[in-house]
Amino acid sequence: MGNPKSPGANSQAVLRRAEQLDALDAILPFDRRDQLAALLTDDDVETLKHLASEGMGENTLRALASDLGYLETWCQLATGSLLPWPAPEALLLKFVAHHLWDPVKRAEDASHGMPANVEVGLRAERLLRSDGPHAPGTVRRRLTSWSILTRWRGLTGAFGAPSLKSALRLAVRASARPRQRKSKKAVTVDILAKLLQTCAGDRLVDFRDHALLLTAFASGGRRRSEVAALRVEDLADEEPVRSNPADENSPPLPCLSIRLGRTKTTTSDDDEHVLLIGRPVTALKRWLAEAQIKDGPVFRRIDQWGNIDRRALTPQSVNLVLKARCEQAGLDPALFSAHGLRSGYLTEAANRGIPLPEAMQQSLHKSVTQAASYYNNAERKNGRAARLIV
Repeated sequence: MGNPKSPGANSQAVLRRAEQLDALDAILPFDRRDQLAALLTDDDVETLKHLASEGMGENTLRALASDLGYLETWCQLATGSLLPWPAPEALLLKFVAHHLWDPVKRAEDASHGMPANVEVGLRAERLLRSDGPHAPGTVRRRLTSWSILTRWRGLTGAFGAPSLKSALRLAVRASARPRQRKSKKAVTVDILAKLLQTCAGDRLVDFRDHALLLTAFASGGRRRSEVAALRVEDLADEEPVRSNPADENSPPLPCLSIRLGRTKTTTSDDDEHVLLIGRPVTALKRWLAEAQIKDGPVFRRIDQWGNIDRRALTPQSVNLVLKARCEQAGLDPALFSAHGLRSGYLTEAANRGIPLPEAMQQSLHKSVTQAASYYNNAERKNGRAARLIV
């Protein structure tokens, strides 16, 4: 649908879309609702509501909404028109050219890559923050989102066109941007210990953050979205287990089962769960007891006066909790993110000689290649090949 002509009508349309997005407030970040309402069209909102009713995963829908807002704004700035459905092949190629470009060529020719007015407009909307070409993975993800949304409109796009595949392959090579890890440093056990020391107080926020960090790490390095989505109803007490399974006289440890249900890498029919054993169980139960939480979200917002909200922490808030604790521990927050708990879990498992398949049972990685990358790094550092001359 086109934009209304008068400013007043446009404001009313944005307000109407914001009210419609209220139906998705459990999925979409509330603090971005008004921004998304301004970026999306009425048809976009209806598409997202339809996808939600079809049971699409929350994380996928959140990414689709974010990517759609970006695409709508980029197209308006780059072409002066609304995003067409289906997108012509030429527009897809323009998207690649604007986002994957050669930094060396750009230094010689200012017109190479994303035009200045498009870049300024995207930055003004807080949709573009990084300098240089986009990460190839980000471009591929947005093209995938574009393709999904096109199909859900009952249309066929040119996303499989040979010209687009060729342009992507050549542009990735030209952009020469190294793949960045989601967290520059892994949160291994030694780092985790420093973070937990900052949670040694007796405030509710200390109990919460202590339990959050231990639970996220020990349950296999859970994604921040999974930590935020955890509910009391997902927890189930299990029979205590021995601290040393091979020694029947070793002391028993508390055991808890965490039902994750549908995750980033599962289908709607999967019902994944992991185990929590020992100290993390104690920390989690103490937080729930101190906060008097008996149902609903496990990890909740706490205001400056210590009042606990009924609403769960957002995935971004989980990330901010970790960064805040890093700063309190004297670590550089820029080097760590919530994903560092996930990479740290596998790195620690590798350092301790735990077999990769056993670690993957807890982390629930589906890709052996991805999980093995952490093991490969650990083996290189611990192996003899790099120590021929020391």
